[in-house]
Amino acid sequence: MAERTSTGLLTMMLEPTPAVAMTLPAEVREKLAELELELSEGDITQKGYEKKRGKLLAPYIPQIQGVDPSLQIDNRIQASSQAVLPGSKHNKSRAANTRDERFRSDLHTEAVQAALAKYKERKMPMPSKRRSVLVQSSVEACTPPDTSSASEDEGSLRRQGRLATSTPYQGHGHPAVEHWFNRVIQGSSTSSSASSTSSHPGGRSVTTTNTTAHAALNVSAAATALADLMAHTQLDNHSAPPDVTGLSERSSLHAERPQVASVRGVSRGCNHHTSVMETADGVPVNSRVSSKIQQLLNTLKRPKRPPLREFFVDDFEELLDVQQPDPNQPKPEGQQMSPLEGEPLGVVTNWPPSLPAALQRWGTTQPKSPCLTALDNAGKPVYTLTYGKLWTRSQKLAYTLLNKLSTRNEPLLVPGDRVALVFPNNDPVMFMVAFYGCLLAELVPVPIEVPLTRKDAGSQQIGFLLGSCGVTLALTTDACQKGLPKAQTGEVATFKGWPRLLWFVTDGKHVVKPPKDWHPPIREASNDIAYIEYKTSKEGSTMGITVSHSAMLAHCHALTQACGYTEAETITNVLDFKREAGLWHGVLTSVMNRMHVISIPYSLMKVNPLSWIQKVHTYKARVAVVKSRDMHWSLLAQRDQRDISLSSLRMLIVADGANPWSISSCDAFLNVFQARGLRPEVICPCASSSEAMTVAICRPPEMGVPPPGKAVLSMGGLSHSVIRVDTEEKLSVLTVQDVGQVMPGAMVCVVRVEGTPYLCQTDEVGEICMSSGSTGVAYYGLPGMTKNIFETIPVTSSGVPISDRPFTRTSLLGFVGPDSLVFVVGKMDGLMVVSGRRHNADDVVATALAVEPMKFVYRGRIAVFSVSVLHDERIVVVAEQRPDASEEDSFQWMSRVLQAIDSIHQVGVYCLALVPANTLPKAPLGGIHISETKQRFLEGALHPCNVLMCPHTCVTNLPKPRQKQPEVGPASMIVGNLVAGKRIAQACGRDVAQLEDNDQFLYIQDVLQWRAQATPDHPLFLVLNAKGTVASTASCLQLHKRAERVAAALMGRLNTGDHVALVYPPGIDLIATFYGCLYAGCVPVTVRPPHPQNLATTLPTVKMIVEVSKSVCILTTQAIMKLLKSKEAAAAVDIKSWPMVLDTDDLPRKKSPQMYKPPTPEMLAYLDFSVSTTGILAGVKMSHAATSALCRSIKLQCELYPSRQIAICLDPYCGLGFALWCLCSVYSGHQSILVPPLELESNASLWLAAVSQYKVRVTFCSYSVMEMCTKGLGSQTEALRLRNVNLSCVRTCMVVAEERPRIALTQSFSKIFKDLGLSPRAVSTTFGCRVNVAICLQGTAGPDPTTVYVDMRALRHDRVRLVERGSPHSLPLMESGKILPGVKVIIANTETKGPLGDSHLGEIWVSSPHNATGYYTVYGEEALHADHFNTKLSFGDTQTVWARTGYLGFLRRTELTDASGERHDALYVVGSLDETLELRGMRYHPIDIETSVIRSHKSIAECAVFTWTNLLVVVVELEGSEQEALDLVALVTNVVLEEHYLIVGVVVVVDPGVIPINSRGEKQRMHLRDGFLADQLDPIYVAYNM
Repeated sequence: MAERTSTGLLTMMLEPTPAVAMTLPAEVREKLAELELELSEGDITQKGYEKKRGKLLAPYIPQIQGVDPSLQIDNRIQASSQAVLPGSKHNKSRAANTRDERFRSDLHTEAVQAALAKYKERKMPMPSKRRSVLVQSSVEACTPPDTSSASEDEGSLRRQGRLATSTPYQGHGHPAVEHWFNRVIQGSSTSSSASSTSSHPGGRSVTTTNTTAHAALNVSAAATALADLMAHTQLDNHSAPPDVTGLSERSSLHAERPQVASVRGVSRGCNHHTSVMETADGVPVNSRVSSKIQQLLNTLKRPKRPPLREFFVDDFEELLDVQQPDPNQPKPEGQQMSPLEGEPLGVVTNWPPSLPAALQRWGTTQPKSPCLTALDNAGKPVYTLTYGKLWTRSQKLAYTLLNKLSTRNEPLLVPGDRVALVFPNNDPVMFMVAFYGCLLAELVPVPIEVPLTRKDAGSQQIGFLLGSCGVTLALTTDACQKGLPKAQTGEVATFKGWPRLLWFVTDGKHVVKPPKDWHPPIREASNDIAYIEYKTSKEGSTMGITVSHSAMLAHCHALTQACGYTEAETITNVLDFKREAGLWHGVLTSVMNRMHVISIPYSLMKVNPLSWIQKVHTYKARVAVVKSRDMHWSLLAQRDQRDISLSSLRMLIVADGANPWSISSCDAFLNVFQARGLRPEVICPCASSSEAMTVAICRPPEMGVPPPGKAVLSMGGLSHSVIRVDTEEKLSVLTVQDVGQVMPGAMVCVVRVEGTPYLCQTDEVGEICMSSGSTGVAYYGLPGMTKNIFETIPVTSSGVPISDRPFTRTSLLGFVGPDSLVFVVGKMDGLMVVSGRRHNADDVVATALAVEPMKFVYRGRIAVFSVSVLHDERIVVVAEQRPDASEEDSFQWMSRVLQAIDSIHQVGVYCLALVPANTLPKAPLGGIHISETKQRFLEGALHPCNVLMCPHTCVTNLPKPRQKQPEVGPASMIVGNLVAGKRIAQACGRDVAQLEDNDQFLYIQDVLQWRAQATPDHPLFLVLNAKGTVASTASCLQLHKRAERVAAALMGRLNTGDHVALVYPPGIDLIATFYGCLYAGCVPVTVRPPHPQNLATTLPTVKMIVEVSKSVCILTTQAIMKLLKSKEAAAAVDIKSWPMVLDTDDLPRKKSPQMYKPPTPEMLAYLDFSVSTTGILAGVKMSHAATSALCRSIKLQCELYPSRQIAICLDPYCGLGFALWCLCSVYSGHQSILVPPLELESNASLWLAAVSQYKVRVTFCSYSVMEMCTKGLGSQTEALRLRNVNLSCVRTCMVVAEERPRIALTQSFSKIFKDLGLSPRAVSTTFGCRVNVAICLQGTAGPDPTTVYVDMRALRHDRVRLVERGSPHSLPLMESGKILPGVKVIIANTETKGPLGDSHLGEIWVSSPHNATGYYTVYGEEALHADHFNTKLSFGDTQTVWARTGYLGFLRRTELTDASGERHDALYVVGSLDETLELRGMRYHPIDIETSVIRSHKSIAECAVFTWTNLLVVVVELEGSEQEALDLVALVTNVVLEEHYLIVGVVVVVDPGVIPINSRGEKQRMHLRDGFLADQLDPIYVAYNM
């Protein structure tokens, strides 16, 4: 064990730090060396060795601060003692040290397991899914799974003595474990950055850079013992789940705390067995949902990152917290690096002047020599192309292309034109002929992938490339052409984004033999373009890299020299021959040297991963070009093959040797095949990029180069771009192998990644740049990008250019190590910069794979990328899940991946998604198409089957929660406004002065009697049915007569002042019985009838209103009466307790003896009951005086006279809807055309058709009606026009509302029906509330409603800040109509009750003769709001009595003038105070968050948000297939973070129609919340964000 950790640390320690070794006295060093020798000879046991060594070193231990002494010295001393044996280093280094098992891939796995072992068993709430969404297995979502294999730390602490004996290293397991735990307990105090606790909800204190409590797991036996011990402890861990609520940090580890023993039994309502739980407020809740929320809260209670720095809070801006660099982060300390030169390019006397010249030479002098052997899918050689054949066939093709293709007698192609090469991966022969044919014809080949479908990942981008290169001709094979998707005409279909192409098949029958006198021009290599290689960038765009003839030749020359290629060697190529190393070695350099290439197609590798090894054996190949994947695959199949030998190989080129994972494949491969003749030193990793071509390559052993090196680097250091040979935190290390020396004739340097290309220091990671004659020249057609990449001028720290030649950026991140070896630690494409630290996507993938990968996800199917959310990169991991993985297992795997990445990289994962097998977009030759995956993730088209989001742990740059400042007193407010020249925000409607004939009536029932006498036949009401025909009408006299009948029926049975419930469908019966009650002196209460199909939810509301209003009698129709007493009703309510029920269908025609006259107008006229959006049922008292005043106000505002007609499409049961339906016509005498909104469900055009038919000038509707029209008729305006629907008659269309105007809806309504003549100025909204049902109403005169834009961020701080339209965070607010006559409005501070200035946000207070006189009762909050109806200002005008509306808003004086010639004051309603969410000390309006969410994905039909114990819960209705449900989780989380700086706690995806909506079309968020907590929503998916 000890040996394993220390070997290899020296083989390449970048700067072996002999600090410790040197401080020891010489005799101690000698004794140590002796000890070492004894141990290696076997004269002393490991235990004895440890003991003696410990004694020797004891006196010197304090010299190394902060690291567990037994571990630290272990490494350093062994390392130095090895150095004492001078002979050992070089001679056995290739064989033993370099490939020692320390670096096998399972080591990473071990590190990950150890990292996971550090985590306590934490409960994370598991998402719940509807069964139909499950991939395969069922799941009981009630109990969340355990999330990590290791048990709680306290458990292991208690059992440590007993278990230590079960570890394989009994002898010193025990003391070392003791040691380790002591370190843990003091660990965070020694660490200088202990405060920067990790971002994971586990809340362990993990430092980013220095030592930590877990500094050295996996390093000495102690650690293994511990990891082992943790694995064992799991067994008896299931007795009682751990409490995750209270223990913060690692307090549980302090052994002296008495809690430890009992901590596991503590029940905080988190036990599996108890279903009753307490919420944060201590309210017991019995539900599965809330227990999950409780778990989530508990997980989140842990301390997060260090407290945010204090920063200056600007008046309006919420500043995002900027991550400050940690003062203790490692910084580079080395000198400035000096550029590294490769050996000069050798001069070869008979070197051909160009590649076509080489082909001509071999084709004519060695025509029989084999050039390329192609294999079929069974691995049999199909065809061997000789140099002679290649030469003649290329000539034929060149001649044909130049001379036989023409359009309108013009040749189609001229030299220099670009031509696409579309060849399948299993046909290298045809490709090679086409490539050289183009070179001979001086055409520029552009090799691309075969497009399989019209929608291939990235195919559109390839189209852009072809278009920008001006490609008009594509060469392909016959078989490939037949397989391409075809259009109807039989021609090859045009792919999305592609230019129009002519397809030419290069098979023999289509090419012509050139005449004897035609010879292709063979020129010297020039700077003209030879070919264009495509490359896909990180963002997914495709660029074409142009390579000149001279660069192509120079590159072949350099490769030949570096690899020692000789004539007629055999080489096996597994790579794609169209680009990069496959093309360079297998098509270009091979022809230069007359080599024989055995090409192994990808399709064969998939069938038989050993094929390349068998071919090396069969053909005695000297060189093989592979990727680490091919080595990995062949391991999986190696046991079938006994009789193969790899002894012929002198070079195994690992093309992706720059990838950090390649090292584990190389080591594992060597382990297996060393026995089959593979020599360790022939493994040659190389580094290359499309732009710079080959950058560095390990030379073959015969060149006498220094041995390969390895570096064990600290991930923490790398994340700050600093190289530190790691000795401390053994978990987070990256082991890299070098990629050899710089190419011959090239110069390499390392520069800073961002900004000016300064040279890096020697211990700093930067981008490798290369200057050489063999790099690419440009991105075709992109001069700007070309300048950045291909013409970089590196400069020294003083700004002096290091060379006059330009350098090419390779997009490889690395450094130059000892012996001038080049090391690569990542690629620019995979670079993710998260809050100032750099992480490499490949490293994160490796960590994820190390968490028991094979069981749950496919090895090669993980994509890691970053998305930008809230001004920082966030890491997303997407993996393909195996079909047989159960829901529980996957969730457990996901939670462990999060922990592993957090431990090893010290970075949080923002989102981890699992998708079903084979659904990630593929790159052409296997592998995942990362940019396309990212695109799908951001568009919500990934369709994952499991998602875990961790915004709580990752997002650390939220603005500081707002601290409430002590309020400025009301007096200072007024003075401040006076000083600032602002007026106090108050406004009023017109005076109600002039009385008309009926204005002398104080009681509305008197008006009806008067009209019945004065104009008996004047039509007052006209009700339409769904067909649009008149269902019933009533004139003044008819209405009076019907009311009399009702009064007569009541008078004998009831007393005056009794309350009567009217349960009628919308119609004239309702109006007649209302007046009948007034005639009889009873108080009517209108109630919406229950819905026969939905009694269970609607009937209890009816019952509640009847009971709360203390009604002694119910008046209704026969049908409803039967319904109220039916069997179905009995299931919903107690039907025996109904009061007396009378049906009014067939009342006798008798007149009541005398009408009741109320003694004073202050008497109660009727009760108005309504359920507020917060779910509170409130009834308000309307006096006779208020009723008349209300009617008078509306009459004046809308200029209503008997000659007018208005159309009303509203529910008649409460608020302004009731007043317009039942009161106003009687008062003003106009005719009301009544359209019951329910009828629109069967005929959406009913209301608009009626408006058009009766040429109505004034109409009222509700938002639900408007929505039905926009959704139902949006596409039918043409059909309506043909039916002569014309809306040009409408002067004003008012939406009756008790909320902020829904601008988006009113605007789209106006837009859609503009075609039918609706004036854009016609639509406006009204505003009313419980205390006053009509405060604002546009009416017919006065200026149009104005719209202002306010800053949403300022609103959260209760401030109004006007901004320009379209500025970021702007929110449009429309004025809610004009203030009614007789109404006064003021804006008051909610806390101090002082008046506020113009454009300040406060509560709207109203004073008016038609204010309601009080709540009758408030059901649900009895103690509510005594002061709602009579409040006085605390300062200023303290006499006026106001009613508080409960709505936030502001007044603003506009430039417009109203009818009286005064400047017009506009009232803007922002939202209901009861609905607002207080989060992070700020006030949010649910509608703003919901608007953002609905915009985030096309399938979100509706959304509602509410809070539950400080968690934001977002419920979205999914209009689409259920597989889209999980796409929404990330999008919803992103948009709320970006636009509102809030972290969503729970995302609930439900079916359309689940969010309850009241009759006014307002969302009932509290009902929804209750339904969610009681688990009644039947959600498709519930995601708990961590």
